[in-house]
Amino acid sequence: MRASRVYVDTSVFGGCLDEEFATDSQRLFEEVRQGLHLLLVSDVVIRELQAAPQAVQSILLGLPRHFVLPVVVTAEIQALCDEYLRAGVVGRRWIDDATHVAAATVARADAIVSWNFQHIVHLDKMKAYNVVNLIQGYGFLTILTPKEVIEHGTDADEEDI
Repeated sequence: MRASRVYVDTSVFGGCLDEEFATDSQRLFEEVRQGLHLLLVSDVVIRELQAAPQAVQSILLGLPRHFVLPVVVTAEIQALCDEYLRAGVVGRRWIDDATHVAAATVARADAIVSWNFQHIVHLDKMKAYNVVNLIQGYGFLTILTPKEVIEHGTDADEEDI
């Protein structure tokens, strides 16, 4: 089975220290350590983590380097981000959120994973980002929370009813 390529935004790192999100966030990073997922991390995530508490920063530092893939914010990513802004998906104030989505799209992530329910993991935003992606010639981007990415066992383990 091929490891999934997941772009994880900064909210998932912070989620490891949040009572509501800790279990699923920590489990996702444990699955990265097991090689079930390759973690795509952009320059924006690195910059945002530098402003985070040391405990949050240490989560990325504790992951095996060979399961963490850097995503450099290129002119192509910036151009796609600008298209999201032009389309009104988010306002300029939320440019980092749009950049996360653009980076995941251009890097051909299997999914972007986030706890940001206002600007990323929200049905209207998902539709709007993907409309722009399709217009610009990119594929559909799956947008999920860690809860939807982590392994929950297999149906094969269950008896037929």
